[in-house]
Amino acid sequence: MSSVSLPRRTQRFYRLAASSFFFIHGIVFSSWASRIPDVKSALSLSDAQLGGVLFLIPAGQLSAMMLSGWLVNRFGSRKMLTIASVIYPLALVLLGFVTTKFQLMAALFVFGITSNLSNISVNTQGVGVEKLYNRSIMASFHGMWSLAGVVGGLLGAWMAAHNISTQEHFLMTFFVCMAILLSMYSSMLPRDRKIKVGDVRQKTFVMPSLYIALLGAMAFCSMSCEGTMYDWSSVYFMQVVHPADNLIRAGYISCMTAMTIGRFSADFFATRFGSTQVIKGSGVILFTGFVLAVLFPSFYAACIGFFLVGLGFSSIVPLCYSLAGKTTRMPPSMAVATVSTIGFFGFLFTPPLIGFISQATNMRVAFFIMACAGLSVSFVAAKAKAR
Repeated sequence: MSSVSLPRRTQRFYRLAASSFFFIHGIVFSSWASRIPDVKSALSLSDAQLGGVLFLIPAGQLSAMMLSGWLVNRFGSRKMLTIASVIYPLALVLLGFVTTKFQLMAALFVFGITSNLSNISVNTQGVGVEKLYNRSIMASFHGMWSLAGVVGGLLGAWMAAHNISTQEHFLMTFFVCMAILLSMYSSMLPRDRKIKVGDVRQKTFVMPSLYIALLGAMAFCSMSCEGTMYDWSSVYFMQVVHPADNLIRAGYISCMTAMTIGRFSADFFATRFGSTQVIKGSGVILFTGFVLAVLFPSFYAACIGFFLVGLGFSSIVPLCYSLAGKTTRMPPSMAVATVSTIGFFGFLFTPPLIGFISQATNMRVAFFIMACAGLSVSFVAAKAKAR
């Protein structure tokens, strides 16, 4: 889609629709993440077993990564996002009805595949809308994802406290997503931005540049930390911090709250100081948050630490996606898919490794390793130069 001037009212409609679909993507994932401790207890899974099972989400995401990019590039993000906004919540419903470890593994693999299609298509919509504004707004879209994470975490905690089953919880989430889809479908961006023929012709595969690879490396480190918080923050509180049962999810909620604040404010800082400088600072904040939670595993210190962690990784991935979508060497959907592919290796390997490392040593050692991964973002950002 070319950078043409549209009426401000039309731009707002497109932005509202894109934000709404980011909310769908976030509420589905956070609904699952908020009930992981319940599923772990219901199926009597150890840390190592849970880590192995959680491997299936990123495995499904990774298996569909390039296919999702091709589908979005071939059929358009509007059509594929519509499909994804139905099948992704349906995969969540499937998770609510598992009764064995092997059923959970199969359901999580499907969940990962549908999550990836939703991720690529919604970010391609976001890149297209951002192009209309000619300024950074991608982080605010991811802010809606984070807001959905806070809402999902709070609802998950409330439903667990009131003994509402995962089946009922996930079914309610599905119907909320369908209501949003029906109300926002007509306001979706109709066409994706096409790169100019003079830059690169549309291809099924384009070799990524070093710049795209470095963006992927930063996404890898950030998503490793992010995946750790989604899958293990509540478990960390349960096994290390030892709060009251109704406060086990406090660290997760603290992290998601900070992520929401960070993403809604990141566009301002990216516009003023540049995306690279924001990413460098984010890596330092990530490191500080993890170290605080590891060294002082009391309730308030851990909450503050997880808040800093969420603030740290809040802007890294959306800014990497935004920078990738602006490259002239690849179609935007393929550039975003490439960065996502590299980044999701963090999701693929890290959550299972946290379980195995924790089993071999302890949870605090595992989280300190993630602090080092967060700090490495700052060093990689210093090497990245736009192409």
